[in-house]
Amino acid sequence: MQDGVRQTGTMASDDQTPPTSAQAADGQAAPRRGIGRDALVGCICGAVVALMVGASYAAVPFYNWFCRATGFNGTTQVAISAPSSAPLARRISVRFDANVAGGLPWKFEPEKTEIEVAIGEVVTVYYTVTNQSARTTMAQAAYNVTPLTSGAYFQKINCFCFTEQTMAPGETREMPVVFYVDPAITADHENDSLKTITLSYTFYPVRDAAPKPVAAGEPDKPRGSL
Repeated sequence: MQDGVRQTGTMASDDQTPPTSAQAADGQAAPRRGIGRDALVGCICGAVVALMVGASYAAVPFYNWFCRATGFNGTTQVAISAPSSAPLARRISVRFDANVAGGLPWKFEPEKTEIEVAIGEVVTVYYTVTNQSARTTMAQAAYNVTPLTSGAYFQKINCFCFTEQTMAPGETREMPVVFYVDPAITADHENDSLKTITLSYTFYPVRDAAPKPVAAGEPDKPRGSL
């Protein structure tokens, strides 16, 4: 019996043999390798998010440039001068639409809702804008033309939509648009049946610009005594 007990004790002792130094090292290295993998995955995810955010910001100016260059989505073109050739006999009606986005206390309307022009003729039309609030407000107009296929041929020489507009309280102003319909439209058979183009504007509010810092080289003005 005693021999049996001693043998059992010896077997139990064998089962509880402490791990070797190599096994202990492997056990400590496994969590470290796991932490390294997590850090790598986190860095990759962060890089992907940063790339996507950067691409979204870059897409806006690229899209605007593409629209201006091609007339896509009814975006009008910017001309630097009048056409060199005489206006054509073919005439087309141009309608004018005016809108104001919510939160902007402006009254905005065209002086004429529709005119007829010769293709290639330079025309000036006016919109009237009134700031109906008791404070100075700023806005900028977004624009397009319909049908969308006519955008590539609607050339603006001058337009209030090119820059932000600042209106004093109660101010009323006439804002001109100088444009022509490019004679190249006659070579585009997709527009053979085109009779009317609608030019549409929408003014959107712009936050007040931050005050400009005083130039570093500007001498300080003397202050009066308090």
